[in-house]
Amino acid sequence: MTAQLADGAACPKQSTSTAATMPWEHQSLELTRAARISQGAGVKVGVVDTGVATGAATLAGRVHAVGSAGEDCVGHGTFVAGLIAAAQAKGVAFHGVAPRATIIAARGTTERGVPSAAGVAAGIRGAVDAGARVVEVSAAFDTRSAQLDAAVAYAAKHDALVVAAAVPDPPSGTAGTTTPGPRDYWPAAARGVLSVLDVDVQGAHPDTMLLPVHADLAAPGDGVVGIGPRGSGHFVGSGASFAAAYTAGAAALVRSVFPDLSAAEVARRLTSTAYPDDVPRLDIYAAVASVMNGTKAVRAGAGADDGAVRLPDRTQGERATRTALLVCAVGAGVVLLVGWAAVAVPRGRARGWNPPRR
Repeated sequence: MTAQLADGAACPKQSTSTAATMPWEHQSLELTRAARISQGAGVKVGVVDTGVATGAATLAGRVHAVGSAGEDCVGHGTFVAGLIAAAQAKGVAFHGVAPRATIIAARGTTERGVPSAAGVAAGIRGAVDAGARVVEVSAAFDTRSAQLDAAVAYAAKHDALVVAAAVPDPPSGTAGTTTPGPRDYWPAAARGVLSVLDVDVQGAHPDTMLLPVHADLAAPGDGVVGIGPRGSGHFVGSGASFAAAYTAGAAALVRSVFPDLSAAEVARRLTSTAYPDDVPRLDIYAAVASVMNGTKAVRAGAGADDGAVRLPDRTQGERATRTALLVCAVGAGVVLLVGWAAVAVPRGRARGWNPPRR
């Protein structure tokens, strides 16, 4: 799934392929377990992208468009919205993170998918004004913009969490030129924005992709499955914008379960429950199931009071195993002792308890 169309290219045709097996990213994020706790009901998520097709089958009835953003020739915005909130269809393994959330479609690009700072800034404001409590931004610019800074501040003032791609999607996905090596991209680098980097099935960021100076979270974004604006088929795409979409969906789950949390507290919950790594990896189940202890998080039922999400504690099981082995050993010793006594006692009585003669 590409972020923009080449000059003269037609809108992509609908896909005839469907996701019959569970995508790797669903397993990585434990979406099945998270869905038992939250599905994002009551939360509006803004998608600032190429638009979102209001007729997309698994989003039908849950897309509200700002202006002309209800049409999506490119398909990128619909793909992103599907990662966030697509409902599961019969016989299809794919679905969004928050299938009961509502999508606010706001265009941040031209109809061909070319983004601009002014367009994205207007899209953020439009989504916030339409009631979005989470706003996903797919574009990443290598030049800071006063308009973007002001739009991010506007979202913060209205308690909306902005989740943005830490780097542009391949091949560039941004207006202007990019330079090799880590650098800041906006609005992801702006204060108060949750910046997200993409990783593959191994949990690594592809070597050939751009790198940011800093990212708050990493999430699946390389070779992920999503929907298109037309038909019921699926596409495959790669990029940080898709990682941001998964994170925006997670934020919707959190805001649904914990409606009293502020945008900053939702961001803190997502980062504090993430799996420790060079860039902490999003853990959606932990985000909705953990019990907060101050600014730290502990998985529900855990006894630890630090914020790291760790492997299950097997020490109690190991102690129980050692105890069971000790009990077995003692029991075997008792059996041997009883058997020896059954033979030795009658013989001892017969000899009057005198030592045996040679």
